Amino acid sequence: MTAGRKQSNYNEICKLGYEQKRMAKQIKSKARVEERGEVFTAEREVNAMLDLVSTECLRPDSRFLEPACGNGNFLVAILMRKLEELRRKYRTAHRDYEKQSIVAIGSLYGVDIMKDNVEECRSRLFKVWDDSYKAICKKDCSDEARESARFILSRNIVCGNALTLNCVDEDGNDLPSLPIVFSEWSMISGTQMQRRDYTFAELLAKDEGQIAFSKEEAEGKFIDRYITHYKKLQPNG
Repeated sequence: MTAGRKQSNYNEICKLGYEQKRMAKQIKSKARVEERGEVFTAEREVNAMLDLVSTECLRPDSRFLEPACGNGNFLVAILMRKLEELRRKYRTAHRDYEKQSIVAIGSLYGVDIMKDNVEECRSRLFKVWDDSYKAICKKDCSDEARESARFILSRNIVCGNALTLNCVDEDGNDLPSLPIVFSEWSMISGTQMQRRDYTFAELLAKDEGQIAFSKEEAEGKFIDRYITHYKKLQPNG
């Protein structure tokens, strides 16, 4: 066998090994692939798609919905871009960074039918947010802000079925009496944050298939509204 042929074979083996490792990161088990068709999007493809809307990924209040979020590959990548932009703008303005980072984490929405994916997605998003928070705000970090971030994630990342728009039980079965409900988070003055709850079933824009918080003609079924300090977010307040 010639040296060139050996090198070619070696390259093919390396390529195969790389592809196998990449696929291993994209699935949790063959059983889940067969049962749910669960295959996570690879980092390279995630970033390529986000580059198409790169400007929106920099705005802290630009909302994104991932209807089959898995363990959060898209949402984590979006949050990292948003936080990097906030670090650039507010590196020495700790309170502004804290407030805008809460807005950023409140802009991300996800649905997945698998409970462990939902829990992992929330955990990953919080870690990305908290690592950046500690790096920027250091001694000015607040446990209250952390609890607000956790509460937002509990509202925004939902265990449900994005096709039927209902929540699901631990086995992934629909709960028709529990429709998916999302919260709109927005700063309204100074440190005051407004939360408005809507059913997901009526939140989708009629024509574009996007979350319609800002479209009055397709705003969705409004449930309730709460206003409080952004560091004091909690159920019903």
